[in-house]
Amino acid sequence: MATDGSGDFLTSASKTPSGEKSAFRKHKQQHQAMDTSNKRRFEAYNRLQAAAVAFGEKLPIPEIVALGGQSDGKSSLLEALLGFRFNVREVEMGTRRPLILQMIHDSNALEPRCRFQDEDSEEYGNEMVSSTAIADTIKSRTEALLRETKTAVSAKPIVMRVEYAHCPNLTIIDTPGFILKAKKGEPESTPEDILSMVKSLASPPHRIILFLQQSSVEWCSSLWLDSIRELDPTFKRTFVVVSKFDNRLKEFSDRWEVDSYLSAGGYLGENTRPFFVALPKDKSIVSNDEFRRKISQVDTEVIHHLRDAVKGGFDEDKYRSRIGFGCLRDYLESELQKRYKEAAPTTLALLEQRCSEVTAELTRMEVKIQGTSDVAHLRRSAMLHTASLSNHLESLLDGAADPAPEQWGKTTEEEKLESGIGGWPGVSTVTKPPNSTLRLYGGAAFERVIHEFRMATYSMECPVVSREKVANILLAHAGRNGSRGVSEAAAEIARTAAKLWLAPLLDTACDRLAFVLCNLFDIAIERNHHHHTAYGQQAGDMDGFVGFLAALRHSYYSFVKDLAKQCKQVVRHHLDSVTSPYSLICYESDNSGSFSSSVNSIYRGNKVQTGSFAFDLSDGGHIARREIIDQPENIPPGKDETTPGKMIESREVLKECQMTVPETPSPDQPCDGNYVVKKEPSNCVEVGARKRQARIAGNNKNLAHFRTQIGGVLFSGGAGSGSVYTEICSCAAQHFAGIREVLVERGVASSLNSGFLTPCRERLMVVLGLDLFAVTDVKFMDMFIAPEVIDMLQNEKQSLQKRQKTLHSCLNEFKNVARSL
Repeated sequence: MATDGSGDFLTSASKTPSGEKSAFRKHKQQHQAMDTSNKRRFEAYNRLQAAAVAFGEKLPIPEIVALGGQSDGKSSLLEALLGFRFNVREVEMGTRRPLILQMIHDSNALEPRCRFQDEDSEEYGNEMVSSTAIADTIKSRTEALLRETKTAVSAKPIVMRVEYAHCPNLTIIDTPGFILKAKKGEPESTPEDILSMVKSLASPPHRIILFLQQSSVEWCSSLWLDSIRELDPTFKRTFVVVSKFDNRLKEFSDRWEVDSYLSAGGYLGENTRPFFVALPKDKSIVSNDEFRRKISQVDTEVIHHLRDAVKGGFDEDKYRSRIGFGCLRDYLESELQKRYKEAAPTTLALLEQRCSEVTAELTRMEVKIQGTSDVAHLRRSAMLHTASLSNHLESLLDGAADPAPEQWGKTTEEEKLESGIGGWPGVSTVTKPPNSTLRLYGGAAFERVIHEFRMATYSMECPVVSREKVANILLAHAGRNGSRGVSEAAAEIARTAAKLWLAPLLDTACDRLAFVLCNLFDIAIERNHHHHTAYGQQAGDMDGFVGFLAALRHSYYSFVKDLAKQCKQVVRHHLDSVTSPYSLICYESDNSGSFSSSVNSIYRGNKVQTGSFAFDLSDGGHIARREIIDQPENIPPGKDETTPGKMIESREVLKECQMTVPETPSPDQPCDGNYVVKKEPSNCVEVGARKRQARIAGNNKNLAHFRTQIGGVLFSGGAGSGSVYTEICSCAAQHFAGIREVLVERGVASSLNSGFLTPCRERLMVVLGLDLFAVTDVKFMDMFIAPEVIDMLQNEKQSLQKRQKTLHSCLNEFKNVARSL
């Protein structure tokens, strides 16, 4: 009798009746046909997987993803599945970059044939046999990519195809092992980076999770089990493998102990049954045949130990199929084939869809390349693209919230830093408008800057004026205006201070608003890309035309720059108007009794409008509002309001200021009661002094407030407790507050809105059109005929053609697979 398999078959066949022989032959043919069908399906999925890696296609291909700690035995399991060793552990391949292992069972490959897929290509390189060459390739590719990306880990996989007579038809993605602490020389965030990357690889629902944990770790203290539950709460697509099972065997003495451990004690759920695997510990270099023999030997020894060394053995009917590497290997192969068969119809439909999409994309690319020499076509596409971009800019100003503000918006501090403008000139206090910590763009960011400008302006105080300046101004005005010299001097001081200190604030507001509008250009482009499918061909496809896109950006920035320049002129005109000697702002108090109450009525009348942005939506909103309340300089004083803690001082001031002054006063002349001390009759008219008493007393009702506005610097003149210098400084501060509030509430705020937003809505498209398209064809084509642009389009076309060819090849292959199902 022959001793080989074929001889056994011939001997038994000769003794078999003709009917049984025919049935046996038929069964064998069906089994071979099934193996052929499985192999064709497996090859089809492997080629599709290679194409997906090369071209970045996201297709729901069933794949096994191996997860576990760095020392939990993933690399040893991969070597056992391959059927040979190639020193994966020594090059630490699994710690920094995923490896896709495509194992092809080929009975003719007596030695393993390994090939690596070229980076960014679907082609495979030369065949490798040496295990050292395989390890070196994995190490060099990993290090090269990490140097290029300047990262410690990368999600871009290495694809290795192995054809071998002793490996199953199986594909596994080996992921970087979980670690608790970064190695020396690596970033501290490396453990978190690895965990995040592995989760992203295992999160797609079409991927099967193979979770390894060594037997020495109890389920209740597992470090990574919670991470697996986050990915698959019910363990519906998770296979659990307990590695290094032989280390646990010595702890079992009775059957109940073994059965309790094999059941996982309820930690994994009733329907989850883990596999228990032990592999050879001998690290010495042996032949591939010896390596596989040792794997089988360890499986046998584990079963013998459970049967013979444990009292009562174990529940073999329930757990035998889950113990040993051979059981795990057969299960993984059959399970993957089952998933392949179930997913084939869906994969076929998705392939047909992707082939149609790539074909349409290739057609558009060919039209674009042909259009590089067609002026009319380029003009039409460019105009449509410009119009679409203008519409998106308008939508963003009107409150559109896509793309995500969290990614594209900016906080107040980020706006200041990136614009290079910094803080508000002359303002020493910190101005934090409501929602300053939120990332905003468009109309919301515009209104936030307006509100911040108001806060900065109201915190600006009238600067202290020296006695010499007051004397020069007062004596000059007294000579021209007689009894109105004091009032005119105070008004002149206020007007000069307003021009000097408020003008830079106006310029800064215009520059900040211009930055907000310029920042919208990139957001509008991103929004246009997202909405491109909705616009279709009408949106104008200008991707790749770098020259035109640069010209469009320059034209838009110039438009915004011109708006800022015009707005600066308009608000400067408002400032010149309210600080003009012919303006009645500084004299309204003479007619209405108290300018402060008049101005406050103006502010309160605008309270709804100016406070519309005061709804603070940030987490610290209540804190920000409290800060504003705690800083009274950021808001105008209300009617009859007195600075807290200054009530007594206010009363003293009112008592000091109830006095008369000479018609030609001196800044240092002291006052005594309600009458001036007469030294020469010609210097004072008592009747005139009495007439001025009531008006001056009325003008100083709120002198305590203005005393604080000039910083509390009040000089006494000679022996008296009050002086004309004090009165002039107080009145100047009062006039400055009036000019400031009238400027902000009556003119500037509305001018900034109308000066920036209205032109963007009404004139932007016209200005861009005239700038870009009202030119000769020769000048227009200068934006499109750059050689590098045409070369880039040609490269994109070739890439699309290659992708189309590969996807069509996969589609035809899956059609053949579908027919055999």
